[in-house]
Amino acid sequence: MTTLPLAEYITLGHSGLRVSPLCLGTMTFGEDWGWGSTVETSNAIMDAYENAGGNFLDTANIYTKGHSEKIIGDHIGRHHARRDRWVIATKFMGNIHPGDPNRGGAGRKNIIASVEDSLRRLQTDYIDLLWMHWHDRHTPIEETMRVLDDLVRAGMIRHIGFSDTPAWRVTKAQMIAHFRGWAPLIALQIEYSLLERTVEGDLIPMAIEMGLGVTPWSPLKGGVLSGKYKRNTPPAAGEALRGAWVTGHLNDRSFDVIDVLAKIAAKHATTPSRIALAWAQGRPGIASTIIGARTMTQLEDNIGCLTIKLTSEDIAQLNEVSQPKLSFPHEFLQFSNNVSQGGTTINGVPSEVWPLAPKNAAERH
Repeated sequence: MTTLPLAEYITLGHSGLRVSPLCLGTMTFGEDWGWGSTVETSNAIMDAYENAGGNFLDTANIYTKGHSEKIIGDHIGRHHARRDRWVIATKFMGNIHPGDPNRGGAGRKNIIASVEDSLRRLQTDYIDLLWMHWHDRHTPIEETMRVLDDLVRAGMIRHIGFSDTPAWRVTKAQMIAHFRGWAPLIALQIEYSLLERTVEGDLIPMAIEMGLGVTPWSPLKGGVLSGKYKRNTPPAAGEALRGAWVTGHLNDRSFDVIDVLAKIAAKHATTPSRIALAWAQGRPGIASTIIGARTMTQLEDNIGCLTIKLTSEDIAQLNEVSQPKLSFPHEFLQFSNNVSQGGTTINGVPSEVWPLAPKNAAERH
């Protein structure tokens, strides 16, 4: 029997939760923000994803002002037997109650209220994975982790993860959970693509060390890496999904990456978006890449990335053209690691000018 492409399930981080290698992002479910999918199209996308073996949905309390969660609840949540086959992830943090300062953030009052609201909209008794949507610098991390553990113990949520949070803060939260016997983090959601690789400095190595499965968002950089944008040809008015978010990244560096994507896609007789997704899914630490299909065509194209087998030459070309500049001390550590292993040059500079450089082979031992 042939396995469906999305049914090659993997465990998410250091947990027993089994999810598809591509997660269906639902920020585009609903037209409440002036763009997105109709309810009917959203339902059809969920059905097609499920029929291909998919089981992992990602939403948030603020997506389309709560409508995304309601669409999922109406189509999946209220059918209990069907709901149990899905892994539903949602998020707290954003405030959809203007004027109420306690209906946003990572404090106890908001987290509990947000989860209760999400459960009602999703029409379910539990959330499989609850994300902190982004870093809250105003709330002690001990308070956040304690209430999340309380919700796990109460059965309202099964697992927890952080999104868009500095590596030091995630590490602190995880160590507090371990030392106090609280529910640990199992996943990290961050932006990651050929055009956003700076997370390779701290966040991804930290996730690997802390036992967190990484679920990248915007692996196509909002459509920039789909191949539909051409050098020196500006997008048509209204074409870009999120306006400045896309057009602000249409620059020479992006088009250099797009050119390499197009060349490799032609070699594999496929699309640039599939190549970009295959690259992201194959990176160290990546568990399940989030795809944000707004149409059935986009969904089918994205799922097709799972059939792509990039060669070592393909990967080397993509890595070279998209090489990020990492913040201190990451590039410095690359240099010093070169020295400690007996390298003769560091970024083209003779090793003898570096204080840490060994004078001869004997000094390396």
